[in-house]
Amino acid sequence: MSINTLVNAIRAKNNPTVAGLDARLEYIPSYIVEKNITVYGKTLQAAAESMWEFNKGLIDALYDIVPAIKPQAAYYELLGPDGARVLRDTVSYAHEKGMYVIADIKRNDIGATATAYAQAYLGESEVGGLSLPVYNCDSCTVNAYLGSDGINPFLTECKNSNRGIYVLVKTSNKSSGEFQNRDMEGKPLYVRMAEKVAKWGEELMTECGYSEVGAVVGATYPEEQKIVREIIPHGYFLVPGYGAQGATAKDIANAFNDDGLGAIVNSSRGIMCAWKKCDLDYQEAARQEAIRMRDDIVSAIR
Repeated sequence: MSINTLVNAIRAKNNPTVAGLDARLEYIPSYIVEKNITVYGKTLQAAAESMWEFNKGLIDALYDIVPAIKPQAAYYELLGPDGARVLRDTVSYAHEKGMYVIADIKRNDIGATATAYAQAYLGESEVGGLSLPVYNCDSCTVNAYLGSDGINPFLTECKNSNRGIYVLVKTSNKSSGEFQNRDMEGKPLYVRMAEKVAKWGEELMTECGYSEVGAVVGATYPEEQKIVREIIPHGYFLVPGYGAQGATAKDIANAFNDDGLGAIVNSSRGIMCAWKKCDLDYQEAARQEAIRMRDDIVSAIR
């Protein structure tokens, strides 16, 4: 799926949000975990099966109101090969439900290694002359610290497969300024990075008016959002930091363009763990929180 698909889904659902599926066992209702431990023992497979059941339930509860999911690869890698299978199956199941998938991998390297990352998450793997999809994600997050050598393979895969990337520009964590706000020849490093993202995106513009090359810009830094938006008017922003990290709806308004598009706001624990704050089952609690978040965000950008 290209950025066109995501933009169309955001318009249709009037919902510029993405649900982060970053499950740990403590986020999953105990009855699911205990059932799988009974079957598989206290094993990584039991944890993976619990995550798979939880993810399916969340997707079933959200797909008609939320346009996208964002699985964070680290939580799946934590469970070894079984976790990798759950990541692949979660992506596939989300696609069955018509959802766009952003793989939060933050990978990068140079040359052949960057190409392998890009093919694994956005493209295909060659086996005996046959091309086979691996994780088959629609887009992924990337770290451009290694420079263009590490980004070009991802750009190539975006062109070949109609996929997208979100480059880390100004992240939501508290210590992001240690490097991202350091002066680089008269401008902060995050501004220099934003300028490169805008340049990389020029050759990947789409009919919806946005490029396949977007930026990760944290909700916790609204002033920086405004600066980056001026530099990258045609790139979609993936905006973490809403909810659990402390940012509110008013903090993300600068990430959007005047058309109400241009950004998609992530919530992970807020949706996954909503059941812990009420008497509802996890699916209904997640759905109600997703609706509340949608209404909160939409009211702030009108």
